[in-house]
Amino acid sequence: MNTPNTRRDFLRTVAGVGAGLALTASSRSASTPAPSAGAVGLRAPAMDRVRVGIIGLGARGGGHLSTLLTLDGVEIVALCDNHAPTLAKAFARVEKAKRPVPASYGKDDQDWKRMLERKDLDIVFVVTPWELHAPMGVATMLAGKHVFIEVPIALTVEENWQLVDTAEKTQRHCMMLENTCYGREELLCLNLCRLGVLGELLHAEGAYIHELRSQMNNVEHGTGSWRTPHYAKRNGNLYPTHGIGPVAQYLGINRGDRFDYLSSVSSPARGRELYAKAKFPANHRWNTELTSWVGGDINTSIIKTVRGRSLMMQWDETSPRPYSRLNLIQGTKGTFASYPGRLVIEGETPSTHAWAEGATLETLFKKYEHPLWKKIGDLATANGGHGGMDFIMLWRVITCLRQGEPLDQDVYDGTSWSVLIPLTEWSVAHRSQSVDVPDFTRGRWEKTAPLGIVT
Repeated sequence: MNTPNTRRDFLRTVAGVGAGLALTASSRSASTPAPSAGAVGLRAPAMDRVRVGIIGLGARGGGHLSTLLTLDGVEIVALCDNHAPTLAKAFARVEKAKRPVPASYGKDDQDWKRMLERKDLDIVFVVTPWELHAPMGVATMLAGKHVFIEVPIALTVEENWQLVDTAEKTQRHCMMLENTCYGREELLCLNLCRLGVLGELLHAEGAYIHELRSQMNNVEHGTGSWRTPHYAKRNGNLYPTHGIGPVAQYLGINRGDRFDYLSSVSSPARGRELYAKAKFPANHRWNTELTSWVGGDINTSIIKTVRGRSLMMQWDETSPRPYSRLNLIQGTKGTFASYPGRLVIEGETPSTHAWAEGATLETLFKKYEHPLWKKIGDLATANGGHGGMDFIMLWRVITCLRQGEPLDQDVYDGTSWSVLIPLTEWSVAHRSQSVDVPDFTRGRWEKTAPLGIVT
């Protein structure tokens, strides 16, 4: 899905946008009166069938469409994308699945608004460039629909508050689609934490380390065409949720604890500028319109929680470095980490000085496998999508909606994880000064139970 403005206009304005993103948490007060009772444990009436619309059908949106077409109780009502070839591919997917033909929206950049006027839509997926996430999310809820937004859910502190206010006012679900919470190892680790196997949880580490410079080859259309200017002009952690989402769930963030403050540092910006010079002609837009690359190749942030726990968060989509989300949780009785999967449990592993390996590790993994993965892990793996996590995420969304149950992630999760973006930018720009993280729950975190072992 392209942005409403032309990409060249966006390139000219993104530097100014970066300054606007650097808002302190004090721009909104956590004590601001809630417009309603809140969205903790929000339930919607059970749906026999879930009528779906999707805005944005590129690589990610197209993948969601393919998965939704395999799920029972789902009716694809409307598809929207302003890039005609992409929209055509989406309709080909529907035809191949032998499903009823949905309505088509894509004649101009505002056609998504006309889609929201439909009375036969229950939920809408927003799978567009980042700057459209919050505006489309707010509009969807005001139109009476539940909204499911790709990561990140918003870009600024104020946008995050707008989503919270609107979800509370309309009593509509507003969930960020953080798929990593449904990976096999992440679910296994959540199970370990909820069973108390690791003891009292003290520290966590999460990251998104994924070398993606090749996306810069998307110049006129595709992910790199709109992400590259962000990476060039903004300096902080621009993509924290893949790493922070799962560990936030382990720690019960917004459910018994919450983020208190953070401090952030970035390395020099080298990799993408060198890539642009090596891979593109001197007169290419990446070498002419982006003349000053400020986004550090790797960003590292430290977060402190109200209960005193610590988190380390990293982001690097530039360096020649193997993929990792770290996914580490440390407790008084043991530690779990990923990439590769590793585990130490006092009294269960041969040593607390070395990771469990081989048959011992496999036995522990089988012992503590999450019930949800036991239930549909094979089906999820067969359907693909980042090792099956995409399938499980959408399966859980549809299952919860059809049964009238609360979702595993709510608007407070999506905003608390996404607001780290502008806060890290502010901290980097101010010599790594600490900055408070807003309490989007307005104090409700103290009485909200942690996410359980969902099945």
